[in-house]
Order: sequence, then C-alpha cells, then structure tokens
Amino acid sequence: MAWKTLDDMDLDGKRVLVRVDINVPMEDGVVTDMTRISRIADTVYDIQDAGGQVILMAHYGRPKGKVVEEMSLIHIAPFVADELGVPVTFADSDYRDAVKEMEGDEVLLLENLRFNPGEEANDPEFAKRLASLCDVYVNDAFSAAHRAHASTEAIAKLRPSCAGRLMEEELSALEAALGTPKRPVVAVVGGAKVSTKLDLLGNLVGKVDHLVIGGGMANTFLAAQGINVGKSLCEHDLAETAREILAKAEAAGCEIILPRDIVVARVFKAGAAHETVAPDACPADAMILDAGPATVAYIKGVFAKAKTLIWNGPMGAFEIAPFDAATNAAALAAAKLTKAGKLTSVAGGGDTVAALNQAGAAADFTYISTAGGAFLEWMEGKELPGVAALNA
Repeated sequence: MAWKTLDDMDLDGKRVLVRVDINVPMEDGVVTDMTRISRIADTVYDIQDAGGQVILMAHYGRPKGKVVEEMSLIHIAPFVADELGVPVTFADSDYRDAVKEMEGDEVLLLENLRFNPGEEANDPEFAKRLASLCDVYVNDAFSAAHRAHASTEAIAKLRPSCAGRLMEEELSALEAALGTPKRPVVAVVGGAKVSTKLDLLGNLVGKVDHLVIGGGMANTFLAAQGINVGKSLCEHDLAETAREILAKAEAAGCEIILPRDIVVARVFKAGAAHETVAPDACPADAMILDAGPATVAYIKGVFAKAKTLIWNGPMGAFEIAPFDAATNAAALAAAKLTKAGKLTSVAGGGDTVAALNQAGAAADFTYISTAGGAFLEWMEGKELPGVAALNA
C-alpha cells in the first residue's frame, strides 16, 4: 500500500488537521461508549510529541447540512478532553481565529462538519476552507473512508496527507486479512439477509478458501438446494442467486460451509423450547434459529487448519439464549487459536462487535474494526475514496 503514515511526515511546528470519528452514542448528555474517542489518542499524542498542533474535525449524526443544536460537537468536547487528558477548545464557525489563538498542547475541535452542506457534497470550496487551517492533513477515520466527502477526499489533494495511527492500524489489519493473507483463509459471514451481502459473498468466494455462511442467510442457501426451512427467515426469491454463488465458489475452489445440523424452535424468545435436527428435517411450523453442535465442531476443525480468519456477522439469533450457542462457541475457538499465535483474526461490521463481545471473544481477536459500512465495502472489494485519496 502506498499511503503514508505519521512517521513519514515533518510535523514539527506544523498545524495538523485530523479527520476523526467521534460519532459516539450519548444518553442524557453522557457518552455511553468511549471507544471511538479513546482510539484517537495515539494519533493526538504522536502528533504532539513530534511538535505539531492538533486540530480535530468530525461529524456527528445526520444533520443534512443544517445546524441542529443537539448534534453539536460542543457536547462531545468535554469527554474528548477527559479521555485525552489535554485541554480541548471548541470552535463553532470562526475556525481561522480559533486556530490562530491555539497555544501549547491545546487541541482544537471544530464544529460538526455536516452542519455545512459542502461536507457531504465533497465541495472543493469547503475543502479549501478546511485546508487553509493546516499544514498537514491526517485521516484517522477509516469508518468514514467509504464516503467521498470534503473532509475525507477533496482535502487530501490540497495538503501533504497521511493516515493516522488508527487508520494505519486498520489498513494494516485489513491488508493482512485479504490483501496478502497467510493461507488457508476462512471467512465467516452471518446475518439476516443475503440481499444485503451479495457483493460481499461474490467477492469473498474468489479470495478465501472456506466461507462459513450463518444466520438467516444460511436459510436462503438451504432453501435454494430444495430444503424446506419451515417458517424460518428466508429470501426465497434469491434462490437462483444463491445457486450462482455456490457455483462460483465451486469453480474458485472455495468451500461453502452451511449448517450440518440446525437448532429449531416454534417461538423466538429467550429459553424457548428447541431441538437440534438435520438441515432437511425442519418442522413446517418451526424456525431455524441457530446452527447445531455438529456444525460448530466442523467449523472448529476448519479454524484449526486456517492461518487467517475474517468475521462478519453472527451465526444465529445471538441476541437471546440459547440461540447464541453456535456464535459463542465458534468465536471462542477463534479467539483461543489467535491467542495461541496460530491464527490472524479480523472482525467487524454490523452486529459483529456486539456478538463477539457477548461471547467474551473480542479481546483475543487480532483486530476488531468498529467501522461498519467502510469495513463491509472493503470486504466487498470496493475502493474506498478516503483511502484512495491518501494514495494520490
């Protein structure tokens, strides 16, 4: 990869504008998950250690080009200051005056970028206004890199640019997982609907050695093979598409792993009466809600022989027991192999982080991405504008 990092830049005495993602959840005026804020710390500290002054810019929510008071980053600024342990000054609209008045280790946080319609329009004039504030531009928001916005794409062409530490970490992890991975490579793709992950599946079957399909998606593939899935969540209209993906995988030498046994129930609620049956033995009045122990045992065997794992989505209705069993068991097996140094494991997107945290496996994965849409688009093989701009 051709992108530069902070180590490639002369930051001494420079004003450094950093695009970050601090779009964090808040409840009653309190940030309920500090993860995204804590993950920008290394970039801020390293810039300051190199003699640079840090100006942060970010979005919050979807104000659609208008000022929405409850989406102002002024509400986030105190939490950024507390987490970083440095003074943080907030700048609403008079960016340039605020930049001129910066002192010492003070960090400046600009108002919500999306209050300006030029941000999401990738407006060159808004990008020039932002670029006028700095000597160096740093993108540390991989989670926003799939959007061609003024703060992620246009500005990178106007100033010396590089990836921040979080972006660097993310890109390195993704390159290790799909760019130049150690083989065999196995991917786990779960979730409710095949329709939301057609591009993902189409890309992966040409790049991985084994592809585990779980969740409601698996039901569509089972039905496509003529199996009755009862009242299960299933996209019957995508049967032909599922068969095309199976054929493409076979031609590419990719093993598609579908449930070898299934856990079924008549109602979807915690502790519901359930049974484990063969994939073709789902009762007409029942729903498939998880993969069974035989499936998990097979997947563990595949993991044990693999060198690289990419994980996106749960294998069943992980939100409630006992239908979280397959996700939990497979995740813990992957975590154990990773901790032992036998597997490189990268996960992200959608419910993935929640599922791995619930399983108690997330801490031992090699890398967990919180990027959501950007992580999925990268897995789909799409070029991310915010990353491509750094390569320019």
